[in-house]
Amino acid sequence: MNLLRKLLGQTRARFADTNEASVTLEFSLESLEESLLLADAGTQATKTLIEAVERRVPRRRTHDPDAIRDAFRSAALDLLSHIQKPFTLGAAEPTVILMVGVNGVGKTTSIAKLAHRFQAQGKSVMLAAGDTFRAAASEQLQSWGEALGVPVVRQQAGADSAAVIYDAIESARARGTHVLIADTAGRQHVKNNLMQELAKVKRIASRHYTQAPHHVLQVIDAGTGQNALRQIETFDKEIGVTGLVLSKLDGSAKGGMVFSIAAQHPLPLQFIGIGEQVDALHVFDAGDFVDALLAGDE
Repeated sequence: MNLLRKLLGQTRARFADTNEASVTLEFSLESLEESLLLADAGTQATKTLIEAVERRVPRRRTHDPDAIRDAFRSAALDLLSHIQKPFTLGAAEPTVILMVGVNGVGKTTSIAKLAHRFQAQGKSVMLAAGDTFRAAASEQLQSWGEALGVPVVRQQAGADSAAVIYDAIESARARGTHVLIADTAGRQHVKNNLMQELAKVKRIASRHYTQAPHHVLQVIDAGTGQNALRQIETFDKEIGVTGLVLSKLDGSAKGGMVFSIAAQHPLPLQFIGIGEQVDALHVFDAGDFVDALLAGDE
């Protein structure tokens, strides 16, 4: 939790009095509401949390910072419990994971981090370079594959993404690979034709391998803030997202968006990225997240 506290520094500062030489957390209902909005929790989640705090704090203690802090922690954990769900590979071999998201969210790096995580669990991994449109995407994934020592299935630039992923599924099944992680082209959620193409990739996968993809993980950039909700809504509607990966959390002051996700589109937040290193991907834990936000600099 100490590492998470450090890496959430920018968001945590929204909950602090930055006029002080050291970070001193202040808790009143007014300052808490302002802090949540500044951290990009959004109006709906902020309203939900403030009302929950008011219900938990006895009237005689409405100006007691400790009582408000404790009530906020309880209310935050209740809200975030809706999006905390363990990620499991299941019995399928290979388990097919389709990675989706808009351009620039850190999807390829998140794929590498996931591959490293599964390797550490003793699983064999294969990658599929399904982003055939961005010139350097396939090469970038190939570089990660070489660094991690995992095979990468790829075709020439401009190839049909669904065909690449189909070939990768067949190869992973033939090799007895435990996990296949398939990249897809980053696409803007407002481009209907691109979203339809992504739906086609999913259909082709399921047609040739029962229940594939077993997971559809959407990567969202923590710096996106409230716009991430629109992205989640669109991707989920078009292809059925099973879980979220929140990237670049260490570089954003908008970590409060986690509360907004829980309040408005509560898909499981399964991993958070808080660093550039290949091992800097962590399972989302609501208790650790809230405690890291509330911790002072010790």
